[in-house]
Amino acid sequence: MKNIAEQLRAAPEPGAHAPVPHRVTAADCGLLLLRVTVGLLLAGHGCQKLFGIFGGGGLTATSKGFEALGYHPGKLFAVLGGASEFLGGLGLALGLFTPLAAAALIGVMINAMVTVNAAHGLWEMNGGLEYTMTIAAVALAVAAVGPGRLSLDRPFRWGKGGWKEAGVALGLAGIGSAIVLSL
Repeated sequence: MKNIAEQLRAAPEPGAHAPVPHRVTAADCGLLLLRVTVGLLLAGHGCQKLFGIFGGGGLTATSKGFEALGYHPGKLFAVLGGASEFLGGLGLALGLFTPLAAAALIGVMINAMVTVNAAHGLWEMNGGLEYTMTIAAVALAVAAVGPGRLSLDRPFRWGKGGWKEAGVALGLAGIGSAIVLSL
């Protein structure tokens, strides 16, 4: 039998909460659903550009489209855009290098907003900003809150999310977009 001093040392401080067992919550599953849905859709969008699958035109058609938008050389920017969507989407879906994945997706969406969507207003039905803004907001939100317990980033510091992670994602996206748009 423990003596009173041992019992007091083992007792939690007043007002402290007992540790919560690690169990998967509805929030964990909801964040996983969000990441996987948005991430895989964007990865598929990148596959359309790079490989011509899922109804996409492939690199040749995408290069011509980028040239028409003023990106020269079109093939280089088609590869950058497609790879950003593909790798950023996979990273988001897996919860792997989440701030970098978010930065890739936000950067592509900023470029799309500036070069294509802004001239058409807000709503997607008119070719506007609605879709690209939503994707960018989701990517930034995931960087801010972290990819959740059901992610490959879980053991790493950036797997917890936070202001720094959101700042890295937004900062890298902004710098990358500014460079691409200035070329």
